[in-house]
Amino acid sequence: MSTPNASGWKPGTPVTGHNAMSGPDTATGNRALMLEEPLLFEIGHVETTGVDLPEPQGGANRLGGFDRTAPIGLPGLSEPETVRHYTRLSRQNYAIDLGLFPLGSCTMKHNPRLNEKVARMPGFADIHPLQPVDTVRGALEVINELAFWLLDLTGMHGVAMSPKAGAHGELCGILCIRAALEARGDAREVILVPESAHGTNPATAAFAGYKVEDIPATPEGRVDLEALEARLGPDVAGVMITNPNTCGLFERDMKAISDAVHAAGGFVYCDGANFNAIVGKVRPGDLGVDAMHINLHKTFSTPHGGGGPGSGPVVLSEALSPYGPLPFTARTEDGVVHLVEEENADEFEHTEAFGRMTAFHGQMGMFTRALAYMLSHGADGLKQVAEDAVLNANYILRSLEDVLDAPFGPSGPCMHEALFSDKGFAEDVSTLDLAKALIDEGYHPMTMYFPLVVHGAMLVEPTETESKAALDQFITALRSVAERAKAGDDTLKSAPHYAPRRRLDETQAARKPVLAWNDLDMA
Repeated sequence: MSTPNASGWKPGTPVTGHNAMSGPDTATGNRALMLEEPLLFEIGHVETTGVDLPEPQGGANRLGGFDRTAPIGLPGLSEPETVRHYTRLSRQNYAIDLGLFPLGSCTMKHNPRLNEKVARMPGFADIHPLQPVDTVRGALEVINELAFWLLDLTGMHGVAMSPKAGAHGELCGILCIRAALEARGDAREVILVPESAHGTNPATAAFAGYKVEDIPATPEGRVDLEALEARLGPDVAGVMITNPNTCGLFERDMKAISDAVHAAGGFVYCDGANFNAIVGKVRPGDLGVDAMHINLHKTFSTPHGGGGPGSGPVVLSEALSPYGPLPFTARTEDGVVHLVEEENADEFEHTEAFGRMTAFHGQMGMFTRALAYMLSHGADGLKQVAEDAVLNANYILRSLEDVLDAPFGPSGPCMHEALFSDKGFAEDVSTLDLAKALIDEGYHPMTMYFPLVVHGAMLVEPTETESKAALDQFITALRSVAERAKAGDDTLKSAPHYAPRRRLDETQAARKPVLAWNDLDMA
């Protein structure tokens, strides 16, 4: 005889509402090795715990009135139940270790296991930011060595290592620009953001207190230089540009853009999220860039996704370096690397820092991974990274442009990502339908509906770490789904058919998310 669990479901009762692929539903909801997995609250009981602990004896209550007055309401599970639950969930998650991850603009590349081993070495993985500096000399050496690699690769003058990721790095760069303008008594209030820039750029400028104005793109997907020059004036603090841009194209007029902005008294911020396409090939400093963040978790192959961890060091021109945030590392003539903080900034002639971006020093795990990646590749290897990334993207672009509309394909080769539109799809078929059907083919969908300048956009970035065989398999899958979209295949509207769950009501989930367990609501 079976007993119901906390939700009322009893083992042996048929599970409905899942995907059974082909064939009849199973009593358990399992489909061979694809195991059905309820929520923790459906598995365990709130009345029991996985381990019994004795009641604490003696001692005064030191919680100051904050002790719990009601049951915690969490289900009790044994260790095997807990391990099985999360292992089963992990089998339903797509990952770069399972297959090609085509997200455009996100650079989901393979993470070498050597990087992980180095990041876990004693002295890196187990240090604390409040340790005395003399006990973390090795970690400071790593940060300083990585900083110099970043300066060499970008041709810039200074670098702030502490920003935690891309948007955080953007904010750092804009705050440096603000500090430089304030130092010369210049109250400019407008940041120009081209349509082809990353979506976080205008949000960052607005967060920093600037007014944001768009600069249109040309028909070939690049910044309209004439429109930019026409808008420049004494109220423009700078421009935030992404190069290569979100259309997967290199901004050929980048030097002219920088020269025009500088002549007008402004600064140039470059979004470095796409640095993977040009690392070792182009130095942003040579293009007139004043500030650029670098996503270590994209270009230098550290774990990406799932909310982090990321790292976004910001390289700065000579004009902005004095205003870079604290802390940073500096090597003195005796060869010792020091951590420069507010108390010793005078000694290192860095008294104009706008402040600090984080409580401590940055993402140590990301620093060790990135430096291990750089040292493994060397200068020639990093150059090949960019070449192979561009080669792979162009292979996908040219292999699919006969079945998918490539709006900027006729203007020449792309950089690190291939951009397609929904032009030519049957009237009732959308980019979302194609993406859901791609799940049935065993792939995470590409970036959809971005950039906004392309209707029904599909942005594909294969990165350099995929083989030709892997690319060919992905091309075959995407071609098949695209042909169905053009033919108006009705089954696309109900895809995915083979995932653990059918298509969700994503609008409803976004507007009315269920954030707490309530068995009455679930019923």
